[in-house]
Amino acid sequence: MEGLGWRASCLLVLCAVLFLRPAAGIRFVIDREECFSHNVEYEGDTVHVSFVVIKADTPWHYSEEGVDLVVKDPNGAQVRDSRDKTSDKFEFIVQKRGVHRFCFTNKSPYHETIDFDVHVGHFSYFDQHAKDEHFAPLFEQIAKLDEALYNIQFEQHWLEAQTDRQAIYERKHEQEGST
Repeated sequence: MEGLGWRASCLLVLCAVLFLRPAAGIRFVIDREECFSHNVEYEGDTVHVSFVVIKADTPWHYSEEGVDLVVKDPNGAQVRDSRDKTSDKFEFIVQKRGVHRFCFTNKSPYHETIDFDVHVGHFSYFDQHAKDEHFAPLFEQIAKLDEALYNIQFEQHWLEAQTDRQAIYERKHEQEGST
């Protein structure tokens, strides 16, 4: 019975650790250029990125010009870019662990509000540490379920930002129509 209590304790601790996920989300106002950094601890991890340009600084200005996002690895090499977009969602596999930079450029003369999210997905394989080989598949499935749940939350947040942007666009056109 003592072994069962130890295993149950380990399972609870490992489940708790799985939910401590490296993720970041921010809504900010950009004038010309803004850069953010995010540390990725393991090569082979999947980084999920999304952004939505929600609104311009002035109520009478609405633009489809978009912004640029350039992602660079710790060596400064470009990993991914997204040009002239009002929203985008993508992922990439980390080739070099370390601090990655995400730089936005606004070409519009107006300040823009941007909703930006980054999430790092990492699958740990616990079979190297488990004493009982039956726990390894369980831990892997828990990690996959956790990743799937986060992906759903990630998608929901992106859709919410898209909805905010659409509401502002519709209010703008209603105002133009009433004048």
